[in-house]
Amino acid sequence: MTTVLDANVHNVAVRGTFDDAQGIVKALFNDLDFKDRYHLGAVNSINWARILAQTVYFFYAWGRLSRGDPQQRVSFAVPTGNFGDVFAGYVAKRMGLPVDRLIIATNRNDILTRFVHSGVYAAGEVYPTLSPAMDIQIASNFERYLYFLHGEDPAAVRNLLAQMAEGGRMAIREDLRAVVAADFDAAAVDDATTLNQIRETFAATGYILDPHTAVGVKAAAGRSGCVCLATAHPAKFAEAVTAAIGREAPPPPSLQGLMDKETRCALLDASVEAIKDHICATLAATGA
Repeated sequence: MTTVLDANVHNVAVRGTFDDAQGIVKALFNDLDFKDRYHLGAVNSINWARILAQTVYFFYAWGRLSRGDPQQRVSFAVPTGNFGDVFAGYVAKRMGLPVDRLIIATNRNDILTRFVHSGVYAAGEVYPTLSPAMDIQIASNFERYLYFLHGEDPAAVRNLLAQMAEGGRMAIREDLRAVVAADFDAAAVDDATTLNQIRETFAATGYILDPHTAVGVKAAAGRSGCVCLATAHPAKFAEAVTAAIGREAPPPPSLQGLMDKETRCALLDASVEAIKDHICATLAATGA
């Protein structure tokens, strides 16, 4: 993204974690005056349209495997950080897709796995891993699941989110834990196991997994009729792939030469005001 140097494209990075960046985006969207003035929009899974688009993956994969037989149920393992893609699977299941199990596959940042196993959603330290897109503690789509889990009761969701904001944890009622267990399985996979899965899959099939997809494949191990949703090209993660199989994955044409291009990106403090000020100053300078 930072190689796009067009005058109307402005890349910004923050000194912090994914959670820091996502928290800023949500704060900007909740500032309705600022949002309307600058016409803010999002293309990540904060945007409901992204979730709807991702449901297509599940219907397509089920159709290929089942050949349209409604009696054939399919399980899905989804590498998960922000709870978007696996929530799309949950939406597909609610729409009537014959889904057997939805498996939440996390890395060391296992807040969602711990929730499925305990009913407690408690934030902790964000650990850097080989699967950085999953290095998340606060999953923005999780509150959408809580809404359905609590019978579409927004007051119950607000209460839980208030607990989370105040104490860094929330706990669902004991009777709802059985509902969660019916909706999801979950597994956490550490970096060493991730590398081993890349190595094993390559040795057995010649297919090179990226580290995120490897987490999902490991979480699905031993299950029949299970699809793992791949999430990225392995060429983006040369260090991890080389550590696993001794060489880099060949880049696709779209990535060839990309790392040698000129880049432009503003590095800012991870604060709402820093981002606001940058947006205002940048757009003022362009006459927008």
